[in-house]
Amino acid sequence: MSSSPFQIDDARFMHLIAPSARLDELYSGCRWAEGPVWFGDLGCLLWSDIPNQRILRWSSDAMGGGAVTVFRQPSNFANGHTRDRLGRLVTCEHGGRRVTRTEVDGSITVLAESYQGKRLNSPNDVIVASDGGVWFSDPTYGILSDYEGYQAEPEQPVRGVYRLAPDGQLARVAEDFLQPNGLAFSPDERTLYIADSGASHVPDAPRHILACDQRDGRLSGRRVFATIDEGIPDGMRVDSQGNLWSSAGDGVHCFAPDGTRLGKILVPQAVANLAFGGPRRNRLFITASASLYAIYLAVSGAKTL
Repeated sequence: MSSSPFQIDDARFMHLIAPSARLDELYSGCRWAEGPVWFGDLGCLLWSDIPNQRILRWSSDAMGGGAVTVFRQPSNFANGHTRDRLGRLVTCEHGGRRVTRTEVDGSITVLAESYQGKRLNSPNDVIVASDGGVWFSDPTYGILSDYEGYQAEPEQPVRGVYRLAPDGQLARVAEDFLQPNGLAFSPDERTLYIADSGASHVPDAPRHILACDQRDGRLSGRRVFATIDEGIPDGMRVDSQGNLWSSAGDGVHCFAPDGTRLGKILVPQAVANLAFGGPRRNRLFITASASLYAIYLAVSGAKTL
């Protein structure tokens, strides 16, 4: 009998998990799996295989299984994805150093590719607020080499977080990161969580998740929310109770709103990102190195499209 995929650090974690649930590997064969996003109206999950220049689609069926097909190739080294308030796919592209939106007819609209006349570094992760504002991180991973994009020198003086307002105005709302990465809002959107994954290339750098107060598109009160003890923080999601689920080197770490680590989902490969999905949004899809995994929980993801 296999061991449990759960590590329980706090009794509260028991109310968030289904102890008998198993970790299912749904697909393997990626070079670096990233950016999962759930389409409940279509019953499918999209995610990126960055070095292979493709976006993959896992489609569920009535028996609970699924089939994997290619959604887009080449993908322009697509990384993180989300959906906007109209349900359209919003994508961070390393290759184009831009954020794009896929329209209903399949055409692609560029949302952001430069700031103050200079090209962005390589947009990485993206979320959309209830007011329609598009928030994205802009580290340099996609221009460090030709593996996840095209090697180039950065034009921006910092590695920041940006907000594209509904009126189309782009603002840099946070900076002074080694490598800003995953983003997530609390359910009420009054807190923005930002992962700094700079320890990927600077071993003694902090491996932490920061929290900022958010009001009307402005950030304040920056503070360390939690620290990852294995690997680095990357993609993150929040559940309906406000708990933060973060990627890590040994799996997915779950933190209470007060920053206490409640437990872990142990995964055989280093986790890059995750997304809640399924008909009841209580299935956690996990992109980890070469594979896509999924596990059922006793809590659902925070309400989104």
